[in-house]
Amino acid sequence: MAMYEDRIVLCAANSYEEKYYLNPAFEELPEDVKDELKIMCVLYVHDVGGILTLVFDEEGELQFEVMTEEFDPMFDDIGSRLLIKKLQTEKAGLLEAIQMYFQVRPWVFLQGEDLKV
Repeated sequence: MAMYEDRIVLCAANSYEEKYYLNPAFEELPEDVKDELKIMCVLYVHDVGGILTLVFDEEGELQFEVMTEEFDPMFDDIGSRLLIKKLQTEKAGLLEAIQMYFQVRPWVFLQGEDLKV
């Protein structure tokens, strides 16, 4: 049974438009965590190109999604896969903590607001 109807974007970086996006639902993350996500994503697209999006899938698992513009000769497909594996290893603690944060606070993302207890 799926925890969520659709995927929820955590953040994204786009090498074509040179932009970074953090989902406003995650604004309450600590500044150092937000900074680390931004650095990680921006350096990824700087190194290999394309668009990197970190999303939570229907089960609440954090996934790396990569897209490119059609026939992008500058995108490094092999470098992309290697860099994602490297990030998943080197940033495992950060990524696991963010995934845990997301999974223990589902009402924020399902209802779009924080409930006061």
